[in-house]
Amino acid sequence: MPFFRPEPEFKHGTAPQTGVLLINLGTPDAPTAPALRRYLKEFLSDPRVVEIPRLIWWPILNGIILNTRPAKSAAKYASVWLPEGSPLRVHTERQAKLLKGVLGQAGHRLVVDYAMRYGQPSVADALERLKQQNCTRILLLPLYPQYAGSTSATALDAAYAWLQQSRNQPEIRAVRNFHDHPGYIAALAASVRQYWAENGQPGPSYRLMLSFHGVPKRTLELGDPYHCECLKTGRLLSEALGLPKERVEICFQSRFGKAEWLQPYTAPTLHRLAKEGVERVDVICPGFTSDCLETLEEIAMEGKADFLAAGGKTYGYIPCLNERPDWIEALADIVTMHLSGWPTREAPDQAALEQSALRAQARGASR
Repeated sequence: MPFFRPEPEFKHGTAPQTGVLLINLGTPDAPTAPALRRYLKEFLSDPRVVEIPRLIWWPILNGIILNTRPAKSAAKYASVWLPEGSPLRVHTERQAKLLKGVLGQAGHRLVVDYAMRYGQPSVADALERLKQQNCTRILLLPLYPQYAGSTSATALDAAYAWLQQSRNQPEIRAVRNFHDHPGYIAALAASVRQYWAENGQPGPSYRLMLSFHGVPKRTLELGDPYHCECLKTGRLLSEALGLPKERVEICFQSRFGKAEWLQPYTAPTLHRLAKEGVERVDVICPGFTSDCLETLEEIAMEGKADFLAAGGKTYGYIPCLNERPDWIEALADIVTMHLSGWPTREAPDQAALEQSALRAQARGASR
C-alpha cells in the first residue's frame, strides 16, 4: 500500500486558491560544522548532483568529505552570514514577499511562498503550507535562470515526490527556465550600468566577466542544455550593454572533484587576464538570482584576491539581482505568463456589480 500524507479536511464551497512557490538551492541552518554536515550530506547525496555510482561515491562522501569539509565550509559561511541568517534564504524570502506585493497590485489574488531544495524550509513543507491554504493550483518556479538537471530538475523532483504522497493532488505547473526572458536580461544590464555609474565607466583595459556555476562537462555530452543557455544569456547581456565580444569573458566557477567541468574556469581566467595586462575586471554572476556563498565569498572575496595577486589593479563584484525592483517586475511577468488561464483575479463583488448596473440604467433613463 502506498503511503499518503494526512489531508486537510475537505470543505464544500471553500474558494480554491492559486499558489506560487519559489524554489532555491538551499542553505545550512547556521554557519557551524554540524549544520554544514547535515546540509552537505543532503546536498551531495542527491544522485542528480553527483552522478557517480553509489558504491563508489558513498565511502568518499561519508568517509572523507563529511569529515573534512564541514568545518572549512562553516568558516566561509560565517564570513558572509547576515544578522537575519543565510544570505540566500534572506534574499529569497524577501523576493517572495515583494513578488506577492507586485502581483497583488496588478490584481492577482495569489499565495506566494518559498522553499529550499536542500535545508529548510523544505519543498515538501512549503507545499503542505500551500495546501493548507486551499491552493488547488500551484506554480513551481525554480530560481535558476538556466536549466540544469542538477538544479532545476532536482527542485521539481522534490515537488513531484511530495505529489506521489498526496491523495488530493493540486494542479501543478512549472517554470523550466528564463535564461532569455527580456525582463531578466534587462534587469541584469541595468545592474551593470548602475555599477558603472557608481564605480566609473569601463576604460580601454577592461573585461566584464560573467561567472556561471559550473557543472561536469559530462552533463553537456549527455544532453544537458545548461551550457548553451548560459552562453545565450551571456550573448544577450553583452548585446544589451553594447559590449564587443572581446571585452566579455564567460566562465564557470565552483568546480568540485577531479573530473573536467565546463570551461573556461573562473579563477584561472582571472589570473590569465591579470598576466595579459588587463587592469580592471568587473564580475557578475547571472546564474544566481540571490547573493549566496558562491557569489559573496568565492567571487567577491576569493576572486578579488586572485586577480590582485596576479597583478590586476581594479576588481569589482556586481551584486546579484536580489530585491531590485526591475527584477521583481520581471519575476512577476514570468509568473503571470505561466499562470495564463488560471483564475487568479479577485471575483467581482456582486453588490458592487448590482449597484453599477442600477447606475447604468439610471443614466439610460435620463437621456
